[in-house]
Amino acid sequence: MLAHRTNLFGTSGTAAARAAAKAAADAGKEIIDLTAGEIWSELAPTIRDGAIDAINKGVNRYTDTVGMVELREALARKISLDTGQIWKAEEVAVTSGAKQALFNAAMVLLNPGDEVIIPAPYWTTFPAQVLIAGGTPVFVDTRSNGYVPRPEHIKEAVTERTRAIVINTPSNPAGAVYDVETLMAIAQLAVSRNLWIIFDECYGDFVHGGHTHHPIVSVAPEIRARALIVNSFSKSLALTGWRIGYLAGPKEVINAVKALQSHTTSNPNVIAQHAVLAHLQRDGSDYEGKLRSRLTSARRVGLDVLAWLTRVPVARAQGGFYFYLDLSRLLRSASEDGASTTADDIVTALLAETGVAAVSGAAFGDPAGLRLSYGIPSEKLATGLARLVEFLNAWK
Repeated sequence: MLAHRTNLFGTSGTAAARAAAKAAADAGKEIIDLTAGEIWSELAPTIRDGAIDAINKGVNRYTDTVGMVELREALARKISLDTGQIWKAEEVAVTSGAKQALFNAAMVLLNPGDEVIIPAPYWTTFPAQVLIAGGTPVFVDTRSNGYVPRPEHIKEAVTERTRAIVINTPSNPAGAVYDVETLMAIAQLAVSRNLWIIFDECYGDFVHGGHTHHPIVSVAPEIRARALIVNSFSKSLALTGWRIGYLAGPKEVINAVKALQSHTTSNPNVIAQHAVLAHLQRDGSDYEGKLRSRLTSARRVGLDVLAWLTRVPVARAQGGFYFYLDLSRLLRSASEDGASTTADDIVTALLAETGVAAVSGAAFGDPAGLRLSYGIPSEKLATGLARLVEFLNAWK
């Protein structure tokens, strides 16, 4: 579990987290883990059967570096349906999860010193991989606007060294869904300044409360020549451990990704490729619908419990499967009485005293935030959130 982070390449505070977990266990508290970015679910039948079929056929050899042609063709059809535009297999690279897709994008687009604009709070991988590629992450705070960046703030952050803008909608950790007007304004800025858009839509299948996920190439077709779409099946099919995702973009970028990937992972896992291909060919939409329904129900349960918070605003949870809380009213600065309180302190005490594990916003560049996953079984979720509400309401 992640208690807090002090740099972009690892975590610290693990000793404190272990101590807090031990304290909770010693007090007889069941540990309820609300930290994981995954959904607890059985495999989709189409995925299971596709994998078993491939194993029974003795599939065990290399595929094309960026994935089987049949799978890339199926993904191109999927992306075409999602975006309302025609995509071809040569514009798609299959990757070992979305992380490799993002890594590939950073490595083929960035030169040392290039700047990448990243709305904050952010998923920890975004700035880490920019740094690995020799670039410089530039953060634009979004807390004042419901965790959606204001286009004028992004424009103010652009310099002559800016190379790309990261868009993550629905966002991790905040669960914010970008509206059409925001996406169009960012796209127009990118076109006018000759910037790339790295569009991470890994949570695009999970939107709630009347919100709609919009692919940026659909609302602003003129950006397509400078946009990379990042997606995976880790969330939409609850396949985090299978490591299968994809990157879609201009053919010349995909060719560069192919050259890079041949020297990193060769090809993505062949059994996972066959499993996802079977799912796409056999129409596994029934499973996807049930997964969405389950998360919608869990979100409703969670919001009902969190409504009892007295000093913490209720999470919007527009998309994805996280509740993101703003703990600003609970924090104390050192100037008040000589002692300060941080989100890290609250996370550690929450675990020690209640057995509920959460992620401090410090991990996402937000020292006042708290992320809670509702991808766990509903009964555990309700218990964990009830403990959290009681704890936060009593916090001094």
